[in-house]
Amino acid sequence: MYSSLARWAFRRGRLVIAAWIVLLFGINAMAGAIGAAFSGEFSTPESESTRGFAVLNEYFPGSGSAFGGNIVFQSDRGVDDPEVVAEMSALFAEVDAIDGLGVVSPYSQMGASQISADGLIAFAQVNVANNIDQVTAAEIGADIREMVPALDGVTVEVGGAVFSEFAPPESEMIGLAFAIVILIVAFGSVMAMGLPIAVALAGVGTGGFGVVSLMSHGLSIPEFAPLIGIMIGLGVGIDYALFMVTRYRELTRAGYSPEDATAGSLNTAGRAVVFAGITVVLSLLGMITVGLEFVAGLGIAAAATVAVTLIASITLVPALLGVFHSKVEVTRWRGLISAGCIAIALLGVGLGIPVLSAIGGVFAIVTLLGSIAIRPLRREVPPRRERPLRETASYRWSRQIQRKPWLYAALGGGVLVLLALPVLSLRLGFSDEGNFSEETPARRAYDLIAEGFGPGFNGPLLVALETSEPGDIAYVQGLATSLASDAGIDRVAPPFPNDMANPAESEAWIIQVIPTSSPQDEATAATVERLREEVLPSALSGSGITASVTGAAASNIDFTAYMASRIFVFFGAVLGVSFLLLMMVFRSVLVPLKAVLMNVLSIASAYGVAVAIFQWGWFSSVFGVEPAPIEPFVPLMLFAIVFGLSMDYEVFLLSRVKEEYDRTGDPTNSVADGLAATARVISAAAAIMVVVFGAFLLEDDRIVKLFGVGLAVAVLLDATLVRMLLVPATMALLGRGNWWIPQWLDRVLPKLNVEGESHAGSTASAQVEDSSESDADREPLSV
Repeated sequence: MYSSLARWAFRRGRLVIAAWIVLLFGINAMAGAIGAAFSGEFSTPESESTRGFAVLNEYFPGSGSAFGGNIVFQSDRGVDDPEVVAEMSALFAEVDAIDGLGVVSPYSQMGASQISADGLIAFAQVNVANNIDQVTAAEIGADIREMVPALDGVTVEVGGAVFSEFAPPESEMIGLAFAIVILIVAFGSVMAMGLPIAVALAGVGTGGFGVVSLMSHGLSIPEFAPLIGIMIGLGVGIDYALFMVTRYRELTRAGYSPEDATAGSLNTAGRAVVFAGITVVLSLLGMITVGLEFVAGLGIAAAATVAVTLIASITLVPALLGVFHSKVEVTRWRGLISAGCIAIALLGVGLGIPVLSAIGGVFAIVTLLGSIAIRPLRREVPPRRERPLRETASYRWSRQIQRKPWLYAALGGGVLVLLALPVLSLRLGFSDEGNFSEETPARRAYDLIAEGFGPGFNGPLLVALETSEPGDIAYVQGLATSLASDAGIDRVAPPFPNDMANPAESEAWIIQVIPTSSPQDEATAATVERLREEVLPSALSGSGITASVTGAAASNIDFTAYMASRIFVFFGAVLGVSFLLLMMVFRSVLVPLKAVLMNVLSIASAYGVAVAIFQWGWFSSVFGVEPAPIEPFVPLMLFAIVFGLSMDYEVFLLSRVKEEYDRTGDPTNSVADGLAATARVISAAAAIMVVVFGAFLLEDDRIVKLFGVGLAVAVLLDATLVRMLLVPATMALLGRGNWWIPQWLDRVLPKLNVEGESHAGSTASAQVEDSSESDADREPLSV
């Protein structure tokens, strides 16, 4: 199947390339015409905060949403100045008239507590309907800023993350720029560099943008999901194509024709790519089992991007090789210089330096046009001399490790354990607008509220009460006193009934409770738990009142608790399935077990680094972040992505080691030969991923930065300490035991072949040794 697909695409290269171009522009044109409908809603099923919001929506329309913002204003002459009252009331009425918004004015009875004690600062709460997506909400926020009246001595800020402006990411351009440089250094060929870049752009452009935008109309997908998809898609797209192009070049150098080499590449490296890609997709889709639309949307969006990129890899690579195979091994000076100039131009775009991007673009064009008149630019770059396998630094490195395996295993494991230690203090929770840049309206509004009212006002709690008996009103009045006596409560607003005309007949009440601590503070979570477990049951004992502590802060706490209860179940499922798949591939018990344990260790180390930077605040000024809890969905998402990505290196390295062992029966040299044969491509692939992921540190969004650091560190550790140190050390210690499997288990397990088969032998080393065979006698690679 793989060979047939490769030959079909190779022979119809221009048709396949044209189809992908039409698909890329067609899907994005459709997505642009329809628009995106990203969502920021994340409700926890069967939680107290969700039940509270249901009460608010039923009895107090417009006030029951965890998805909202505020309009904060400060007046030197006091917020009760007649002119200020008139202008701001008109603004609130105009905003309230916007479909899907509900405004609680500080001049209303319900918002009486929204004016500071000194009368200089006030805010209006703006509740946003759950059916309004984040893109639309951001546009509404911009419209509200345009409505703000110009008043002397009055500062008005539109706050809330929901109303924050969204800037398209440009950091991926930095990743692409460095990817160009890394690929040229690794391949020594401009065309070989261009193939992985083209595949990644096709996959990300089609899946990461177009497909995910269209999917957002039917699924709850967060606004930053495309950023995560771009981050992953660029990394895996370049990696997958890199593996296949590397195998193609090995086969052509061994004497195969371009078409046979393409078929052999897809039938060998392509199998490993498909296996790794499906593993990534399944790991990401496993997030659906968590049972939350928000988390499922993240997983589905990322899985869709990887799936499209995988399809691009196994179809576009053969097609591009079919059209450009004659140029893969030939590089001219004009191409090399132009590629460098393009990298400089992309770097300028990513860094926001127009002059740099203009210089790079101009020099690229000048070089290409100048080659017409300047003969040296048309000359070929001298080819790189390839050293024999056992003369490479990678082979010598592997042999060095095998001489002292205990030392290197202890050294590598010790570093990983040291980096993982901070994970013991991991605290899940949500950051808030207080972690935004001080230059953003959301942060200025947040700081104004904290200045005028205290930190708790940025995360007010609402106690929603449903009454069932006439005498319950006495309990409602007494509850406010009980709430105010709690040490974690700053102030309590008077109970507000749903029927102001006849409070005694009201079926529901709201009591706004302001904690003494900020929304992301551990003390706030403790206060919510204390209210639910102690204060409310005690104060309402003997009544027929149903009470629910709700609000945005309480909803975040419930979401975090729910995620914490599910995360280890998800980890266990992914680890178990990965162990079984690796056992089917390598016909071994110890190799999959060792791989799973090492992957867990490298991921834990990445978590540790993330905790040190984003929770503890180490190097916070360098990374442009402020300490806050780790978002509860991030560890799960990182685990799914990194564990799937680590399969790339795992399968690519161990499959080559297994090939050598099956061919020679030598447990020592097979490890050294496998490492030497794959070290360059694994190092290049890892370097590209680290740069692509690390470049997202330049984005403003804290969550995107967190993903970037976590993924970059995990890939770096996996490709260095794990693949290049721990794997050869532990395999040297286990010797032939690496490939032990009970006979009964070997018979029962299905067989997965990720390296294909060929009459001439599937490894490059075997083909090189058999290079005395004439081309006429050599049979093409096939299944």
